[in-house]
This record gives sequence, structure tokens and C-alpha cells, in this order.
Amino acid sequence: MPSFAWVPTRPYLARSRLRQFAEAHGHTDFPSLHRWSIEDLDGFWRAVDRDLGLIWKKPYDRVLDSSRGIPWTTWWLGGRMNFVASALRHDPSRTALIYEGEEGVTRRLTYGELAAAVRRCAAGLRSLGVKPGDRVWIFLPLTPECAIATLSVAAIGAIYTPIFSGYASDAIAGRLRDCEASVLITGDGFLRRGQVIQMKETADAAVDGAPSVRTVIVVPRLGRQVRLRDHDVTWDFMMAQGKDESLADTSPEDPYMLIYTSGTTGRPKGAVHVHGGFPVKAAQDLAHVFDLQSGDLLWWFTDIGWMMGPWLIAGGLINGATILLYDGAPDFPDAGRVWSIVERHRVTHLGISPTAIRGLMRTGEEPVRRHDRSSLYVLGSTGEPWNPEPWWWYFGVVGEKRAPLINYSGGTECSGGILGCTTWTPLKATAFACPVPGIAADVADAQGRSLRGAVGELVIRQPWPGMTRGFWRDREKYLTTYWSRFPNVWVHGDWARIDDDGFWYIEGRSDDTLKVAGKRVGPAEVESAATAHAAVLEAAAIGVPHELKGEAIVVFAVLRPGHEATDALAREIGDSIAEKLGRPLRPQAVRFVTDLPKTRNAKILRRVIRGAYLGLADLGDLSALENPAAVETIRSTRM
Repeated sequence: MPSFAWVPTRPYLARSRLRQFAEAHGHTDFPSLHRWSIEDLDGFWRAVDRDLGLIWKKPYDRVLDSSRGIPWTTWWLGGRMNFVASALRHDPSRTALIYEGEEGVTRRLTYGELAAAVRRCAAGLRSLGVKPGDRVWIFLPLTPECAIATLSVAAIGAIYTPIFSGYASDAIAGRLRDCEASVLITGDGFLRRGQVIQMKETADAAVDGAPSVRTVIVVPRLGRQVRLRDHDVTWDFMMAQGKDESLADTSPEDPYMLIYTSGTTGRPKGAVHVHGGFPVKAAQDLAHVFDLQSGDLLWWFTDIGWMMGPWLIAGGLINGATILLYDGAPDFPDAGRVWSIVERHRVTHLGISPTAIRGLMRTGEEPVRRHDRSSLYVLGSTGEPWNPEPWWWYFGVVGEKRAPLINYSGGTECSGGILGCTTWTPLKATAFACPVPGIAADVADAQGRSLRGAVGELVIRQPWPGMTRGFWRDREKYLTTYWSRFPNVWVHGDWARIDDDGFWYIEGRSDDTLKVAGKRVGPAEVESAATAHAAVLEAAAIGVPHELKGEAIVVFAVLRPGHEATDALAREIGDSIAEKLGRPLRPQAVRFVTDLPKTRNAKILRRVIRGAYLGLADLGDLSALENPAAVETIRSTRM
């Protein structure tokens, strides 16, 4: 019998939106539902449309057309829809959005107030000359204006690009030039750990390197005095202009968002998403994976520049939930900030990354336990594989082993999840219970055949509405990245395996995988073995060239408070890893660091660690790097 960490109780089963959806279509268990979802694409996605209650200006004739090949599948043929209509259709008196800033300021908007603000913003943007198809960049902290802007740009048929609030000017300028953006919406600044972070000055420097930008709109987040240049207008001025508040008559295949992701080499990729794609996938995943329902309060700790920001806004609102936007650090002014927000706003669905949890674990359980967390119904996580100890801390301490921890993995180009869990099915620690409904996920060997009992490539064998419609003006790069290995099969770039009980595990990115003396192992497995040692808080494992083995393992470890970095401790950690994984996988070295290079959405950049450790001059695209000093620390550990 499998060892489950959580089994659905009667209240969870009774409430489960996915279970009710399945039974309404003749499926009494999850395997039956999932088979239907990938074998009858027309029937399943029609049912999803009805379940979500999407608003169509003109009904579609056919669900999908793959006649040009699966990579170029189109959806909802003949239909007309602007997803913003579905996001703003709910009871005008219901709370749509709650905002909290790091300094403690809070704001609330009802669905009626949000809809009115979106209409005014749409009219204002039109008055400034923004037309359907124009690219509008949103460089803002996660504030109400940020949500209003994303919805308003889509409302008028233009295309918005979300930018990480912490990007430097060069990173922004390069992306602005790539898509020839005409408008940039930015703020005067924001706060992190009490310090003012300037945004307008960064935006000015970026615009100086992007001649296509004709207008900059400035939101007064802090009320700072900033210089308005000739092409600048204030948010309040823009909101008072124009009269045309209508929603554009858009096709489900019209682009509404262009979101850039960083690659290991070359320029960032601009993933194109459409009205009938990303918002539908986000809403479906929240409904069927996270059991988000009308009246729930969803908070995902994120930034607008990470796909989870647009996912939170579009998916949460389409489902009629209240979304919470937090603009601040998770541990300021103290380590209880996240849990105080949960208590104060009665959060039902909380999403936070494993890296953030490991950071919050440093201060122990007391900051968590002093706050009421009884409102929590679902815990969520995404962004990277779990190690066992932080998973159990989040599930056991934060969720009291009562709220299920929904592990969720996919990507920006997927519009959400490939693998997940549900509140209808049991959970195993650190695992994924299943592919997300509608996703034909599989593990493949080197020839593309289905693989069980071993690590292989995570692939998808059928199209789904949320798949990107390609990379911005780079058709070949899209095909090369995802479709070049096996005909009409999406190869995601993750190593995965399925255990004997049918649970799934992500073992790391394909380009991060270690191969020692012919044995392939994911970095996550090595890192879990390292963090099982009482002294190690978090770890990153890389492979380095070895004359005999082909590759050897080097582990970088961040120690818990109270432990000293010594040669003896390094040997002890190495011994512990060898004991858990076998002597052939004993690391060649264990190096101690105070921080690991991470993106702003908390993913560990193993390729950067490897390059820095090996002394490579070109570390690839570093624009998403949160902590550049950590790279130099890695370099200093070279022997």
C-alpha cells in the first residue's frame, strides 16, 4: 500500500469541483476522467468551457484544428471572445481584489469598482493612441493599478508584456526593442525591506535605449517626486481621458500577452499567448487542480513578471474568487509577515515557492504558530522540485496536515500546469499525483517511447488551449525548443519519473541532469539527500567534467544557523549523500556558500552555478538573476 501524506476527507470530497465535474460527465474516478480529457479533446474542452462559464460574443463552431500540425493548433474556431468579459462578469458587490503594501497600506476593490476602473483605463489608453495589436509594457509592482492595466490592455485588443519589478534598465530595453513596444506603464518606485527601490529612473534609462516607445504612464505608488519627461503622463491623467470604454471584438486566437522567459543562451524568448489560451488554462487549473471557487480568497506570492502573476489575475477573476496582491518582502518587518497576511485577510488558497519556504524555515515554527491559519483550505507550490523537509514543514506546520499541499509544475509557455495534484485524490510528500486534466503528459525514453520505472523526458502528446502560439517573430526557435525531438510531441525540458504507485516526480531540467559513470541522476535527488543532513538548509548540485567518470558531482550547501563551515562537515555531508544514493554518487566536493544564485521567482540557476564554478566567461542570460553577488561567491569556491 502506498504511504499517503494526505487523503481527502468527506468535506473535501463533497466540495470538490473536479469530482462534481467528472461525475456530471459519467466519470467516477480520476483515471477515467483523465483518459476522457486526452482522448476526446472536443468533448472535454467544450465541457470545460461550460464549467468555467466563459463569455462568448459569438459561439465557436469547432473546438480545435490541428491541420497545420500539433505545434500550430488553433482553438475555438469561428468564435469571438475577449477574456476580460469573463473576468469581470461577477456580482458587482463582491470583493474582487485586496491589496497590501509592505508598509501596511491596504486597498479593496469590488468587481463593480474593478470593472469601472478597467473601462476608464481602456478609454484612457485609447485616447493616447493605443490600438489593437500594439505592445504595452507593464513595469509595476503587484498593485491594483497593475491588475487594472493588464485587463485594460487586453480589453482594447492590444498586447501587454509583464516585466519583473526588479529588472535593470538594460534587460528592459532589450525586450522593449525586441517587440517594438509603443507604451510603457511604470511606477515611481516600491519598497523592499523598508528601502525605496526606484522604478521611474530605471524605466527612463530603458526607454532611452528603445526608440519605439512613444508614451510612458507613471503610477504614483509611493508619491515620490519624479521627473516627467516630454512623453510622460501620469496614471491619473490617463484615467481621466477618453470616452470609448468598450471591449474590443477579439478572436480567441488574438494575442493578448507577450511574456519573456530567459534561456540558457541567446536572447530571451517571447512567448505569445492568446485570449482563448492562457486565461482559459489558468482558470481551468485553478478550478480543477486547486478547487478554487466563488468566494474563495487566492494569494500567490509572486511578481507580475513571473507567469504566476498574470495567472493569478486572469484565472482567479474568471473563477469569481477574490485575489490578493502583496507588494513586499515575505519576511518584513519580521518572519511572521506571510502568516499575518493569511490571518488578517482570511486567505483560503496560498501559493508560495519551495525556496521561499526554506527561507522562512530559518526562523523556526513560532512565527507561524502565533497566527491563525484556520482559513487555509489549500496550500500550493510551484517553480522547482521539493526536498522532503521543507515540504513537510509547509504541509505539517503551516497547513497542520489538514490542508492539502497541491504541488504544481508546468511553465510559461504552457500557461500553467503539466503535472499537479487535486483535492479529490491522495497526496504523497514531494510528488505530483497526476497530470493536469486535459494534459496528455508522459515520460519518454530517448526514442520517444513511453517509459516507466526510470527517469526520462517529460513530454506532452496532445495539444491543449494554453500552449503558446510560438515565440515572437521566431517560428524556428519555438519549433526547435519544444518540437524537434519527436514528431508532434512537446518535449518540455524536464526529467521526470513515475513511481510504482503512479505518482510523478520532476528530477530537474534536462540540461541540469547529472550523469556519473553512466548513471543519470537529477539534481533534485542529490539536493534532497544533502538537505536531509541536519546542518544543511538548502543545496544545489551540479555536474563537472571528470576524466574517468565523465562527470562528477559538486554540491553547494547553505548551512542552517549555528553550524560552522568546516572540512569535517563537508566530508560528513558527502558521506550522508553517499549513504542515501550510493557510493558512486558521492559528491567530489561540498562547497559552503551563504546564498545560491536564484531568479526573482526563486528558481535556483544551476547552469549559472556550473558556469561560474568552471570559470566560464559567458553565463547566458542573467537578466532574471535576483542576487548577482551569489555568482561571485560561487566563483570564489573554485580550487
